[in-house]
Amino acid sequence: MTSTLPHSERWAAFRFSVIGPLYAARPDHGELRPALEELSRQHFKHPTTGERVRFAYSTLERWFYRAVQNDDPLHELRRKVRKDAGEFKSVSLELRGAIRALYKEHPTWSYQLHYENLDAVVEKHPELGPLPSYTTVRRYMRAQGYVRQKRRTDHRVHHSPREVRSYEMADAHALWHLDFHTGKRRVLLPSGEYVKPHLLAILDDHSRIVCHAQWYLGETAEHLVHGLCQAFLKRGLPRAILMDNGAAMIAAEVAQGLPRLGIVPKHTLAESPHQNGKQETFFAPIEGKCVKMLEGVRDLELDLLNRATIAWIEQDYHRSNHEGIDTTPLARLREAHSEARVSPSLGSLRASFREELVRKQRRGDGTLSVHGVRFEVPSLYRHLEQVHVRVARWDLTRVTMVDPRHGTALAELHPLDRHRNADGHRKTVDPTQLIDEPPAESGIAPHMARLLERAESTGLPAAYIPFAEGSSDPEVSHDD
Repeated sequence: MTSTLPHSERWAAFRFSVIGPLYAARPDHGELRPALEELSRQHFKHPTTGERVRFAYSTLERWFYRAVQNDDPLHELRRKVRKDAGEFKSVSLELRGAIRALYKEHPTWSYQLHYENLDAVVEKHPELGPLPSYTTVRRYMRAQGYVRQKRRTDHRVHHSPREVRSYEMADAHALWHLDFHTGKRRVLLPSGEYVKPHLLAILDDHSRIVCHAQWYLGETAEHLVHGLCQAFLKRGLPRAILMDNGAAMIAAEVAQGLPRLGIVPKHTLAESPHQNGKQETFFAPIEGKCVKMLEGVRDLELDLLNRATIAWIEQDYHRSNHEGIDTTPLARLREAHSEARVSPSLGSLRASFREELVRKQRRGDGTLSVHGVRFEVPSLYRHLEQVHVRVARWDLTRVTMVDPRHGTALAELHPLDRHRNADGHRKTVDPTQLIDEPPAESGIAPHMARLLERAESTGLPAAYIPFAEGSSDPEVSHDD
């Protein structure tokens, strides 16, 4: 399956997945070294080439400590950006000035034509320094916004089956379980329609505490993120979450959002519901006790169902003896060591659960398209060909442009407002995309002058016959 993570986060997510089991369930004192040595003998699938690779003990140890010693392990496991990234050390200051002057005189030239003429300039002016490769020069020009422009011509205004074993995490909030359950009791909607609701339940593996539970009218990624954010605000961030392979669980927003929060996403094997057995066991008393006590309500509404479910969980389930742990979930939670981390704000949580996409910016009007909606890119970034944005499919009111190397937010993009743009007010930008004035009188281009000089140095006449105006035949001399 192809990774849905952007390239900037793929290596971090891969490293996080390798040391994830040790991160989620910390080895006891003296057991870390054997665990890392065992991990170093395993093979893993390379995140970009797909080849089978192994990693040394020292590498795995470095990854593990970088993850456990920071609250944002995914950020710490990213590939570090070079300190000289974007500096173009091979392009001297003098050569940069020559590039800028040449582009200012001839903004309609291609990169190849610019490079050939730079070669001619450097040949006559060695003090500019050595000329880097064509790829370096082109990359530098693109980074500076020196894009090829168009010259207007009309000047008009244009707009296998496995054994089953019971398991339990040693610490609270080291592993959460979550799943959706389709209710048997229908609820009444304001429209008069009866539908079956879906219960999202999130349980802690060690204590069996319900981190959050809520009934929804659907089973989408939007509903899952809505419930997850409430669970994080209530209980903090866990180390890992186990879920099945439903459409909501494998959605790009969830697949990319959990690692951004330093949470290891785990999925059950196909046709192995017993892996999430604790979750399935919880749904039995929900139907057999909680919902049963509402059978006297003829027209059950979703709001009442949610309020009753929360009341039953907090006042009954959490305070009743649990057969699997031989105590109450609340007592088990109080006695346990917690691996939970402090949750960020609600806004930060929602910003994390978004898919990162790469879109090509339209050169004509500086817009890009996301899920069928056009968004305007700020003029400051009009020179970028590809733009990285983060967006949730269910909320197109917030589209954030991000730096692909660091993941930091650059700007909030807004939908294209055609009616507002119809007022005719436009900012002046430099350089412009269309040039009205004729080219400057700068003479013959350096490369062309060099070619003429080479041709004249051969001593041979130009290989063409001048045409005599007013005559039907070219002037051809005939020897007697």
